[in-house]
Amino acid sequence: MKKPKNRPWKVLTSEYLARRPWFTVRHERLELPDGQRVPDYYVFEYPDWINITAITRDGRFVLIDQYRHGLGETDYEIPAGVSEPTDASMLAAAQRELAEETGYGGGEWQLLTVVAPNPATQNNLTHCFLATGVERIGEQHPDPTEDLRVHLMTRREVLDLLRRNEIRQALMAAPLWRYFAEHPDPEDRLPAQES
Repeated sequence: MKKPKNRPWKVLTSEYLARRPWFTVRHERLELPDGQRVPDYYVFEYPDWINITAITRDGRFVLIDQYRHGLGETDYEIPAGVSEPTDASMLAAAQRELAEETGYGGGEWQLLTVVAPNPATQNNLTHCFLATGVERIGEQHPDPTEDLRVHLMTRREVLDLLRRNEIRQALMAAPLWRYFAEHPDPEDRLPAQES
């Protein structure tokens, strides 16, 4: 199946309401292809993000936990972050973030998928990498606003977290589910339900 034909909206006016780190928003007036007008539309601009499904040489998944103020809860996540202007590539950004947040690195890397966080109102993408055979290469160096704890989990533990909706960040659950779909194991099946 081929991609649908692009039907972009015409931008009648565009102005920035705020240009601050982590809060750049523009207000636009738009015209749809059928001529209807949208007087108030808001787009949030962010740099591209990256995340990493990292698996150690002995098959453990490298996860973190951290507090997320928007939901007011601490949850499990995969290492992730923002691409910086100094990063040579998205892969370099992913490798940097894994080392900074967890102290792990090395291994074999590949792009797993690219997803859009919220294409209705955000202009960025999240590049999701798979890193296998990683190992401890140093200490964590989190950002000053990060309070992270590293966890090494089995395949079963990560899959159980997903099934219980305990990895709540959609940009983290999506690549993990993709990994499990593309790397099935007979042990992943749910036990048969008793009648």
